[in-house]
Amino acid sequence: MSTILPFAAGTYRFDRQAASLVGMKTQLDDLSRQLATGRAAETYGGLGPGRTTSLSAHAAISAQDGYLAAITPADTRVKLTSASLTQLKTLTDSARSNLNGLLVSQNQALPATSVQLADNNLSAAIDALNQQAGDVYVFSGRATDTRPVASRELILNGDPANGLDGVKALIAEQKRADLGTDGNGRLTQTASGADVTLTEDGNAEARANFGFTLAGATGSAGGRITAGLTAGTAATVTPAFAENPTDGTRVRVAVNLPDGSQATYDLTARTNPAAGAADSFAIGASPDETAANLQALLKTLPGEGALASAQSASPPGLSARFEGGSPASLGLSVTGTPEAGDTLTLTLGLHDGTTTTLKLTARGSADAASATTFAIGASPAETAANLSRTLSNALKSAAGTELAASSATRAATNFFEGAPAAGLAPRRVSEDGNGYAAQADAGTVIWYRGDDSADPRGTATVQVGASRTVAIGAQANEAAIRTTLAGLAAVAAESFTDATGAVDTARFRATAERVSDILTPDADHSGLEALGTDFGLAASSMANAKSIASATRATLENSLDGIDTASTEEVAAKLLGLQNQLQASYKVTSMLSEMSLVNYIS
Repeated sequence: MSTILPFAAGTYRFDRQAASLVGMKTQLDDLSRQLATGRAAETYGGLGPGRTTSLSAHAAISAQDGYLAAITPADTRVKLTSASLTQLKTLTDSARSNLNGLLVSQNQALPATSVQLADNNLSAAIDALNQQAGDVYVFSGRATDTRPVASRELILNGDPANGLDGVKALIAEQKRADLGTDGNGRLTQTASGADVTLTEDGNAEARANFGFTLAGATGSAGGRITAGLTAGTAATVTPAFAENPTDGTRVRVAVNLPDGSQATYDLTARTNPAAGAADSFAIGASPDETAANLQALLKTLPGEGALASAQSASPPGLSARFEGGSPASLGLSVTGTPEAGDTLTLTLGLHDGTTTTLKLTARGSADAASATTFAIGASPAETAANLSRTLSNALKSAAGTELAASSATRAATNFFEGAPAAGLAPRRVSEDGNGYAAQADAGTVIWYRGDDSADPRGTATVQVGASRTVAIGAQANEAAIRTTLAGLAAVAAESFTDATGAVDTARFRATAERVSDILTPDADHSGLEALGTDFGLAASSMANAKSIASATRATLENSLDGIDTASTEEVAAKLLGLQNQLQASYKVTSMLSEMSLVNYIS
């Protein structure tokens, strides 16, 4: 049953007036809230048509805040990385300057000072590489919670208690392999009548890796001493796998370059290698097919496949097979009676790409222990015997200086090429002393413990824009850093004194020259300077991105004025007007409410 509400004259007018008062009161409360909070509304729905603009702008502002929040700690990390690289560069320059200065000095006490300086610089370099930004080790790649570089003590001296060798042990091992049993660079010397013969090591693998090579010889000007070099022939060296590797298996190979030095490459076996990839080879259907694919890759690298050594974990058991080849030999003959001043010159090659020259001079008399002069005998045979003795002295002297210095720098370089990945430990001399062991040795300190990525910068990236990232990763095992550490360690690990305790200046000079070359920046600035440039560009990119993000954020906030925020002046004016209107409405309502039936009738 419906009920008809009572209706009296004037009811509608009073209802409408009350509703108007309630509406104005609501507006008054809303304006008071806007004046107090500065916000146009408490919900996006209250913004009306501006809600879409507000939502979009707030999302964009949040994104810019995220970029700015990421840039701040990344900027600190980049600055610390750059500072460490600057320190490494300073240490490198200091060591090189010191060595170059000592090369022109005659002070016998300075080699010991140089060793101490190199030792101090090595310690400082290790500290710089173990730098942290907060709880992040900046030179560990993705392994940010791992201290990247072992201690100076462990690097130089190893850990005998756990059967781990350091740089000093590797240098001693390399020297033994290079000098050979006779201490003359693995050359065989024979004399018969008026003839003296020098022959390279008969083992093809040893010739490819150790000792001296015969590079040339020149007899006396008058032809009274002749020299004839018979060139050797290179052995055929092929890689061989005991088992087929699996996808991602890494192996290490060393090749002999045309200049006589060696280059080491870490290569990866892949089921489907990228076309033209210089660091990976295809896994074939059999170990032999895989080895052939590896050999094909080696022919595209510098050295064109002149394999000198190969190593891996076992499995897959990669090795280098040597077949054929012949050693070079040098024939010397005394064909008459030499004149005082006649000279014989020999050029010997070393496996670091350098050469050394022996110059022997004929004299009327000479000390039997001389390494530079030989006595003219009563007959060609006697002269040849004297020449042979002096040649033997000269070879041992050169082996103990130039070759020993080469051994130290090569061993240090090998040590710092060691990586934590299976099969990539530092190369070690095989048990028979005729080559490098095919199986990676577990008894060597692995100096670097961080991430081992082929793309160090990509191990840490910062999102600084919607489609813009900056790569800021670094690894202590990058080539330029390894080179610096190897140079410092080659000096720090040595003691330049002979068996009697006297300073071995010749060996020191030979070592200093090589280390100075190692520490000299490349002409193309591909060393520490290039690393510094990378992080300088990263810092610049982040600064630019920070400026853009800040400007974008400010623009977006300005766009919200009048949508999200309420103008204080405008709200105050509206509030005052509404208060006046409400006060008037109250007064009118009050006056109307005084009417009565008596007043109406009268």
